[in-house]
Amino acid sequence: MHPGIFAAKDPGRPAVIMGAAGTTVTYSELEARSNRVAWLAREHGLRPGDCLAAIVENRSEMFDLAWGAQRSGLQFTAVNWHLTPEEAAYVVADCGARMLVTTSQLAELAARLTPGLGPALERRLMIGGTIPGWDSYEKAVAACPATPIPDECEGDIMLYSSGTTGRPKGIKRPVTGATFGEHPDIPGHWLRELLGMAEGDVYLSPAPLYHAAPLAWTMASHRTGATVVVMERFDAEQALRLIERHRVTHSQWVPTMFVRLLKLPERTRAAFDLSSLRWAVHAAAPCPVPVKRAMIDWWGPVLFEFYSMTEGFGAASIFSDEWMRKPGSVGRPLMGSPHILGPDGDELPAGEKGTIWFEGGAPSVYHGDPGQMAAATNARGWRTVGDIGYLDGDSYLYLTDRAMNLIISGGVNIYPQEIENVLALHPEVFDAAVLGVPDPEMGEQVKAVVQPVDPRAAAGPGTAGPGTAGQALADRLAAYCRERLAGFKCPQSFEFTTEELRTPVGKIRQGPLRERFGAGPGPYRSTRQ
Repeated sequence: MHPGIFAAKDPGRPAVIMGAAGTTVTYSELEARSNRVAWLAREHGLRPGDCLAAIVENRSEMFDLAWGAQRSGLQFTAVNWHLTPEEAAYVVADCGARMLVTTSQLAELAARLTPGLGPALERRLMIGGTIPGWDSYEKAVAACPATPIPDECEGDIMLYSSGTTGRPKGIKRPVTGATFGEHPDIPGHWLRELLGMAEGDVYLSPAPLYHAAPLAWTMASHRTGATVVVMERFDAEQALRLIERHRVTHSQWVPTMFVRLLKLPERTRAAFDLSSLRWAVHAAAPCPVPVKRAMIDWWGPVLFEFYSMTEGFGAASIFSDEWMRKPGSVGRPLMGSPHILGPDGDELPAGEKGTIWFEGGAPSVYHGDPGQMAAATNARGWRTVGDIGYLDGDSYLYLTDRAMNLIISGGVNIYPQEIENVLALHPEVFDAAVLGVPDPEMGEQVKAVVQPVDPRAAAGPGTAGPGTAGQALADRLAAYCRERLAGFKCPQSFEFTTEELRTPVGKIRQGPLRERFGAGPGPYRSTRQ
């Protein structure tokens, strides 16, 4: 399946609606626009297996580019536009992009990319204006036909890991040259077969399209004939408004968004008609049990959680009714078979925590880095991204944390995710990140970096300077943790910040935090109980 099928059946059906702007792209327009991109790529010599990259914020042209690359057999790399110029240029060079598209809104970033873009890049285009070194995207595509290229074939997306432990890794799946319309479309099968998506349904995507799940699931919705409503950026109240306005049937979230939704005033939450919503998919990070339970109480048993990774090593999923029996689980196998292994590589019994490895799954490699893939693969061919968890006696999978996040204090393993989940529910906390910092006696101690709901709440007697916590708020949070966590898990120091702690897809910005706080604890210490 592909959008052209629905363009022929119902050309006026909306394919994309931009949430804030309200602009609409019909299926016939998406078909014509993506065809022009495919012709543009061919005219500049791009052939199946070559790469087209885009540094584009959430806007409708992202789908023109993604589908243009898909139907011409290209690898499509959507680059995180929040990266620094050096980081973004690395991704463009590493993926071997021969054509790069960005926007005038990102002109400052674009202007600083040039030195490191790599020798493969031949054409740079800008949407909505130009700067020196960049040509007009609109003029380039306007000169191209709106009909399909004669050698259409399936391409794929090649996105990059977050790079929290080093350079981002390109996750590459094979481009087979199959006839356009024969893509495996794994998320599409889940949407259609598990969640009943059909032509005419409406899918809300509130997350950045440069991330794997939002891009893949919106394209899967187009392969089903659904309308995709895209939020330019997430806002909790606007998300509810869009569900009501467009009669959204399916949606996808990350747990941080649920927390933001639940912190809306009760009057605001009750003001919108959400009765059209049949399924709310969530993934990307584990969801705190109280948060998910509160969302089910509010929206009903419409939450569908899946656990996977961009690499496609495996997947698990769980429906709301199952989750109520198995709170905290991410479900049973959906793709591949999970195994829990200890440090020696031996398989662990039910209930014991270890590294999650998947047997089977979808084929992929780390682009240009066979050593990384070898390190992620064991002698039995099972693969891992380093997540820690366990299986219960019924083969339900539970996540504990990432191996790289583990804090070892006095020889005891402490999992930051558990502490972050507790802090996130405090009414004065907007978000929290927990990490281990050096301790001369214990090896590491637990540090919490907190973004308060009211930045003024961090100020108070004893404030040491901008960005540090007032003693009163630190004491309140320490007491809150002692009531809910074992003493050895409680943060021994708190730091407050007004900066966002997570990426827009809900993942903690581990690299910057480790760099900033790895040298030692902050100014306030709680009493160890």
